[in-house]
Amino acid sequence: MNHRNGFNPLSRTTAHRRAMSRNMVTSLFRYERITTTKSKALEVRKSAEKLITRAKEDTVHNRREAAKFIADEKILNKLFTEIAPRMKERNGGYTRVLKLGYRQGDAADVVILELVDYKLDTEAKEEKKPAKKSTDSEAPKAKKTTSKAKAEGSSEAKTTAKKSTTKKAAENKEAPASK
Repeated sequence: MNHRNGFNPLSRTTAHRRAMSRNMVTSLFRYERITTTKSKALEVRKSAEKLITRAKEDTVHNRREAAKFIADEKILNKLFTEIAPRMKERNGGYTRVLKLGYRQGDAADVVILELVDYKLDTEAKEEKKPAKKSTDSEAPKAKKTTSKAKAEGSSEAKTTAKKSTTKKAAENKEAPASK
């Protein structure tokens, strides 16, 4: 049974475990999505969720408590100004763990740890862009034909350059023979 075990030591010393946890939480807040092993993700998730809960109320005390864990000032500011306001309506469960499979070398469970409101870059770009007009689709076709013409022109230039170098080489071979 697993009684009174409050955390997973991850087979590391206290200092190593604490440093790794701080780095992973900082990376989670920086990129809003990280890939790691399942056991690490479950430990990092605890710290990250506590920090987000603390950041929902922006006070000097909460900033100092969070700064004990997050050393990067930019990420700390992002936590309080961007991430926490997005999570205002939630009462918990700010992160999610998505299973990826097993790692090739040691067969460890690999997961993605991400913030719940994380959106892929492609989804975010689609939301920002307005609907395209039909005239825009004709412009790329014209570009393709011009790029083909450029490619043909450049291949012609390459062949003429090769011919001129071979002529020079032939002249150089003949010149010593005439002396």
